[in-house]
Amino acid sequence: MRLEPAMLASLIAAGAEQVIASAPELTRLDQAIGDGDHGANMKRGCEAILNKLDAIVALPTGQAIKSLGMTLVMTVGGASGPLYGSFFIASGEAITAGRRLPEDLAEIFAAGVAAVAARGRSRAGEKTMLDVLVPVLETLRVDAGRPDLIQRVRAVAGESAERTAPMLATKGRASFLGERSIGHIDPGARSSCVLVHAICTRLEAHS
Repeated sequence: MRLEPAMLASLIAAGAEQVIASAPELTRLDQAIGDGDHGANMKRGCEAILNKLDAIVALPTGQAIKSLGMTLVMTVGGASGPLYGSFFIASGEAITAGRRLPEDLAEIFAAGVAAVAARGRSRAGEKTMLDVLVPVLETLRVDAGRPDLIQRVRAVAGESAERTAPMLATKGRASFLGERSIGHIDPGARSSCVLVHAICTRLEAHS
């Protein structure tokens, strides 16, 4: 299935613009337990996406989502580029292989989550972006068909990002800090939350 280009462009722009606006917050979070560059890196990748948005949405949906991923891999530094890139590339491949939107959203999202886990050799509970992505996936599966699905996804994403604060980081740069990583929201979890919230807001506006 192919999303209408205008709708696809609206969703992509919403996510990219909100990440750019959130760059200072992401930087502050990453300064506490990382290299301090997550905000700048994500901003650069999202600006690159916006610069080529017309070309991206001219592609079939699966290829467009894969193009998002490739753009992030090529423009976002650190671990975030490969991780977010893997998510969108795998999601796009799932669509190209025959998964449909919105019917197969959970399966498409699951493909992206599995790619992130494989790339980062990580799982939920290790204070990473998976601590938002996995609960969102579970919500998409369990609450599919509910009229308040968007609101539930939004709430789960926000709550899950906040729950990374008391976690001990065991993956990524933050893991080097040991117990000093406790008490800080994971920057990748927060950027994942920002993206989910932006998409939810735009979907509500179109509903």
